[in-house]
Amino acid sequence: MFGIGVFNRQLNGEQDMNKQVLVKEVMKVNPVVVQPFTTVFEAARLMKDKKIGYLIVAEQSHPIGIVAEGDIIKKVVCEGKNASDISVEDVMSTPIVVIEPYISLQEALKIMGKCNISQLPIVENNQLVGIITQHDISQMSPALTEIASEWSTIEEKDEVYLNSQTFSGKCEDCDSLSTRLKTVDGRLLCEDCIAGLKYE
Repeated sequence: MFGIGVFNRQLNGEQDMNKQVLVKEVMKVNPVVVQPFTTVFEAARLMKDKKIGYLIVAEQSHPIGIVAEGDIIKKVVCEGKNASDISVEDVMSTPIVVIEPYISLQEALKIMGKCNISQLPIVENNQLVGIITQHDISQMSPALTEIASEWSTIEEKDEVYLNSQTFSGKCEDCDSLSTRLKTVDGRLLCEDCIAGLKYE
């Protein structure tokens, strides 16, 4: 009986290790969001108060960009600009890759690595529900972070893979906001415009 008990515990342990942890289980909910017209000065102060290194920029509850400390340093501080005169929409990274909450952490890390990004906003039913970062995952599982190095180098991004992702931002045809933009012939289009192409 003792031997069977030990075997069962070992088997259960192996199953736990092989179980895919989903993004929804570890994502940060209620990410800090600012409007596009927020000044860089206000954004920097908010980052300091919240002790975070990035903010999601949203318009009508749709995430359209991310502004990070690095953006502020490179595009404002190093260029000698006044942070109170510049809005975050002028320095944010946009459009942004987004994911759904039901993919695995390993898949999320693969997307970050191959697209050379550090944060992934999470959307469900066209709404922002959370965010996950490389730092979050590395704190939870250093082994997963080591795996991510197989997918990219710091200097390169896989453009083909990047273009296959889902983005959040404005459709380049109809200018509507969407969290489900896809790249078609080099343009980011919403589902309605992609469907319309089939009838042209």
